[in-house]
Amino acid sequence: MSDKLQPILGEYNRKLDGKYRLTLPSEFDEQFKPEQGKCVIAKERPGCLSLWDADLWKNKINKRFDLILAKLDVGDLEHKTADLQRLGRLLSTRHKEIKLAERARVLLPEGFREFLGIEPGQEVMVVGAIRCIELWQPKKWFEYVEENIPEFGGLLETLSH
Repeated sequence: MSDKLQPILGEYNRKLDGKYRLTLPSEFDEQFKPEQGKCVIAKERPGCLSLWDADLWKNKINKRFDLILAKLDVGDLEHKTADLQRLGRLLSTRHKEIKLAERARVLLPEGFREFLGIEPGQEVMVVGAIRCIELWQPKKWFEYVEENIPEFGGLLETLSH
């Protein structure tokens, strides 16, 4: 992956094949180049998975996890056992490292297929989300856009200042 990250943008409609494989749009080739094809697929919200460069994902998770471990070491989380266990369970099932196959093809692993709610032959919305690629069940995607598009201008303004 290059030192300077290029934003991953765009919205594309793709079909899941009979073996739960999905070919990523060629328009993402320049922005999404995981080293040796190593990616992480993650459950984001019902009907949405995200695809990350494995190194970028690990850095993101490790920074947060290091903070949690530091808090544990000093006793700041001693009364949060139930929350820590819940976090551990979710972390254990939330993501999985996968390899991007030839022609930028992704095989959706078991457990992730069901979370996405898509069967072979059905459409999948493939969406650039700046630093990752999201795979959406179309109905969930359109609901998300409809709910969030009114906030676009304010969000852009807030994040760009």
